[in-house]
Amino acid sequence: MPVTVLLELRIKAESVAEAAEVFRRELVKTRAFDGNLATDVLIDEDDPGHWVIYESWESVEHDEAYRSFRAGEGKITDLPPLLAAPPVKTRYTTSDI
Repeated sequence: MPVTVLLELRIKAESVAEAAEVFRRELVKTRAFDGNLATDVLIDEDDPGHWVIYESWESVEHDEAYRSFRAGEGKITDLPPLLAAPPVKTRYTTSDI
């Protein structure tokens, strides 16, 4: 069953342009990762440092494999210094409501 993941990011105001470059580079890998159905970046109109990364995955297992990749060999080491706060990840399942 597909799952949706929202990754909320707070980027330092002085680092928004650099973060955009990092994500342009890294989201190519995310979008090509097995099981990725969609990945979009949503930017708050009133706060350019407030981003939500919207991801859709074929299954929880695909999302977990991706998280393992990002925690290991695919770790984005140049991102943490650009963040104003730790990222917040929330995973959602689709309901039949």
